[in-house]
Amino acid sequence: MKQATIHMWDVHEIVLHAQNKYDNPYTDVTVWAKLKGPGFDKRVFGFWDGDDTWRIRVTATAPGTWTYTTGASVPDVGLSGISGGYFALEWTEEEKEENPCRRGIIRATANGHAMEYADGTPYVMVGDTWWPLPTYRFPWTDDDGERPVGPDMTLKDMVRIRRSQGYNCIGTIVAYPTWANDGKPYRINIPDEHNTCIRSAWALCGVEDWFDKDVDRIITARDMHNEGGRPFFFPGKIEGYEDMVPDYDRINPEYFKVLDKKVNYLNQNGITVFMEALRRDSSKTWKYYYDWPMVYTRYIQYLSARYQANNTIYSPIHFDVKAETIDAREFNEPIDLMIDMYGAPPFGTLMGTNAPGSTKTAYGSFGEQHWKTMDQTGNFRDHEHYWLMEDIFNDEHPVPAINGEPYYSGHVAIMTNNLGELVENIFGNVESPEDHMNFRSSLYGSLLSGGFGGNLAGFEAGWSANVEPEETPWKIWDVMTFPASYQTRYYRDFILSEGKRYQELIPDPDLLFPSKAGAPTGWRGWAYAAATKERELVFGYMEKDCPRVRLRGLRPYDIYEISYFDPRTGKWLDKKEQLEVNHFGSILLPEQPDEFDWAFKAKRVNTKQRVDTVGPGLVRSNEGVKETFIQTGSTK
Repeated sequence: MKQATIHMWDVHEIVLHAQNKYDNPYTDVTVWAKLKGPGFDKRVFGFWDGDDTWRIRVTATAPGTWTYTTGASVPDVGLSGISGGYFALEWTEEEKEENPCRRGIIRATANGHAMEYADGTPYVMVGDTWWPLPTYRFPWTDDDGERPVGPDMTLKDMVRIRRSQGYNCIGTIVAYPTWANDGKPYRINIPDEHNTCIRSAWALCGVEDWFDKDVDRIITARDMHNEGGRPFFFPGKIEGYEDMVPDYDRINPEYFKVLDKKVNYLNQNGITVFMEALRRDSSKTWKYYYDWPMVYTRYIQYLSARYQANNTIYSPIHFDVKAETIDAREFNEPIDLMIDMYGAPPFGTLMGTNAPGSTKTAYGSFGEQHWKTMDQTGNFRDHEHYWLMEDIFNDEHPVPAINGEPYYSGHVAIMTNNLGELVENIFGNVESPEDHMNFRSSLYGSLLSGGFGGNLAGFEAGWSANVEPEETPWKIWDVMTFPASYQTRYYRDFILSEGKRYQELIPDPDLLFPSKAGAPTGWRGWAYAAATKERELVFGYMEKDCPRVRLRGLRPYDIYEISYFDPRTGKWLDKKEQLEVNHFGSILLPEQPDEFDWAFKAKRVNTKQRVDTVGPGLVRSNEGVKETFIQTGSTK
């Protein structure tokens, strides 16, 4: 048999055809390949792809000869005992520049705090949330004709635009199994002992109607099918709800074949896919009406096997908030079981997930679970919550971190006070500079708080993929040219300005004083900093209304070069200032160039310690200084 030739990190399929018939191939049969290659010897699992077909998707992590022999959980000569191989070639550097996904699946850096491609090239995520990517809302076409921005756009047109704007990641939620425009309410619960939620869907309406308590019509859920149908077959097994909750034991491969095309196309254009298995609102139907945890373990393993050779980051659940769902930690059982039964993703795919606040607090650190290889924050979108990144950074088992859902330009920000009480819903405005500043605060504040993996950003009408007339005021094609969407990539340019040095940074906002001069919650007045261990390199960011700050904790009398970076344009200012650290170890940074938000970099330019006994010291003159005395009994 002729040996196939592929390039490293290409997807190669081992296609098997069963000789026997099975009542339910999805639940009754497991297939795998014993795969060997340079530095690699693992069992790689496959998946059922309809009719008598199983596929095992593999790749090559190194150049050279790769061989395999298949196996199966059932005696079937069509599935087990089949041997083959392929030869893997390296990509040239020019070919990698053309498509960064050719550099390999994303992994953690050696210190655990950042991400890189498998060839060691830094990867700072510049992402967009296209949660309904698998569905008809992102239409697929086989032709490559370009269409202008507007209703006729296809997925390929949207990818072209986002790639030109510097994005390297798209986030998706794979399945919304109970959602449909079926004339029934978008929120439905079963009146059982668990108050089981069938769906708490995105409503088929404008965002304002979600918050309008006086709407007297039935608002139904959004459709989430594609050309292959829905992810699971109907009827389901829950009595009385067979037409609303599908049979989670009967998967529909045709639905996933559509997603295959989209994931492959994104990878071919240098874009990694952050893939979330399920939106959390149907989780009680999985747990209380099916064979939990195996029903969920089987599903997330199916997805893992189907996309294990693609350039993805894998999230076993989209758990944005605990509302009408099981608890986040209850998902540890089926996810850990997947790792125990099938092993970690064979080619090194990172596993993290969306969370309310922080995945560290939601799912626990290593020991409370053993599946998570990256962390993230999200959904609470103002500066009070950037600290969660510092908490992740300081964990004794560090993993890379991103902000998975920062401030969405144009979306609703649900604001609480310092007591945790809901006080305000702020509706964004995609044309407003204020909205854009909130967005930038979320990106840079998270980055410099330890989220060196980057951000999975989002925009109103983009995360929900608005296409229907009722879904107002924006549509998915409008999002492509929102002003903030052009500014997203600039934080990556900023942090990579010193190459890989950002991977050495330690977040410490207290290097700047004052660092919290604004309101406790919001996006104004705070400052953020991260520095190398010896503080010879410092990156910082100041929100609008931040007072002029002092950089402190430096070695006295050293000289630092201060450069300002405009996060609106992605440009460094030509003017640089060299300033001497005073004998207290601090520098008063130059005044910010204007009233808006600014980022900066401070680099020590002298290589040897300077000793200067004449340098700037304590000012002794009291001329013009106000003098007061604390009075007995005063409570001022």
